[in-house]
Amino acid sequence: MEPLYSGKAKTLYRLEPGKILMLFRDDVTAFDGKRRESAPGKGELSAKTSARLFELLEEHGIPTHYVCYRGGAELVVREAKVLPIEVIVRNYAYGSMLRRMPLLRRLQKLSRPLVEFHYKSDELHDPLVLPQDIVEAGIVDENALHEIERLALEANSVLRDFFEPRGYRLLDFKIEVGWVGDKLVIVDELSGDTMRVLDPEGRHLDKEVFRRGGSVEELLEAYRRLAAVVGEPRRVCER
Repeated sequence: MEPLYSGKAKTLYRLEPGKILMLFRDDVTAFDGKRRESAPGKGELSAKTSARLFELLEEHGIPTHYVCYRGGAELVVREAKVLPIEVIVRNYAYGSMLRRMPLLRRLQKLSRPLVEFHYKSDELHDPLVLPQDIVEAGIVDENALHEIERLALEANSVLRDFFEPRGYRLLDFKIEVGWVGDKLVIVDELSGDTMRVLDPEGRHLDKEVFRRGGSVEELLEAYRRLAAVVGEPRRVCER
């Protein structure tokens, strides 16, 4: 199959009309691709984690593009018209939030979840944008923007309710959103590449390990532990 799209860590192929094969590669990048290495087995770990977390969202009525887990590093998803924005939900002050608001303390718990919108552009380093910027640019109208925010906050509630009783802290996570027909759904992935999760001892189970200079094996160990917490996918594709 000819690839439809190849990003930093995933390649997409068309399986049939309306269905896409999402292949998670073993590539790991940081700092807009300035650091790049191969992490054998990372693709499968990220695919399994994404599959199970998509299933978890759907079990709580939150729509996603996920269809089933195909085994290995492969998911089958519905084809979507993906919006050029990234949505970040923050529960604790961390990362770029501290750089733009240094009065916050690192790991300070926010009084309520904060939803951020970023314009998806590697060249511009995914800049933070205002909701009205998105509307004025014609990406979506205000009603759709409110729906995106609702989806993000509901996903945050489900994920926090999963992790926190087990002693893990969901610091923040990133989603993308797209249209499947006339319905907005969560797309892309939910893995250690797109969320920050701390274990009960305060250790990262996510790509922050790599961003801080950790080795590939240290990253893989963090992803293995995250996958073990999340559990195995339940909706497996029939071959």
